[in-house]
Parts: sequence; C-alpha cells; structure tokens
Amino acid sequence: MTELSKEQQTELEAAAFRRLVQHLRERSDVQNIDMMNLAGFCRNCLSNWYRDAATDVGIDLSKEASREIVYGMPYDDWKNLHQKEASDAQKAAFEINKPTHD
Repeated sequence: MTELSKEQQTELEAAAFRRLVQHLRERSDVQNIDMMNLAGFCRNCLSNWYRDAATDVGIDLSKEASREIVYGMPYDDWKNLHQKEASDAQKAAFEINKPTHD
C-alpha cells in the first residue's frame, strides 16, 4: 500500500467527501428513508457528522448550516423540492432498521 502523509490522507478524504456530497445532491431521487433502510445513514446523518467534526475543533456550526452544506440549499427547500411521503413499507423497514444513535 502506498504510504500517505497525514496531509495527503486528509486531502484525499476531503476530496472523497466532496464527491459523495455532490453525488447525493445529483441523486435527489434517492430518498433519505431508503438510504437509512439500505445503508444505515442518510444525508441528515452526514450533515450531523460534519457538524460534530466542526464542534470537535471548536467551530460553532448550526444544524441548519451543516444541512445546507450537504444538501446544497436550505433543508426546507430541498424537502419541498424532492422529499416524498414515505410508504407504509418504507416506514415499516425503517422501524426494523433504524439506528439506535442520534
């Protein structure tokens, strides 16, 4: 395996994060509940992790600001544009699969 400096590792992780966020913005057809049911995380989780990282280094970042970073727009705007009502099957699957944290 290639040896990476800490700086290189951080740069690559940041690039991968930016690519993931861009991918999630482009795939607005994928609902958060489906992501939670299949992968155990969603856009909101990612924004919470971003906010946690900011807090860890002493940066005060609001929930709304961290969500806007991930969604690319205010969360309420994204919900109005892209979020659909969850089906009974999606809700039932979420109850089975929902994480015990957050």
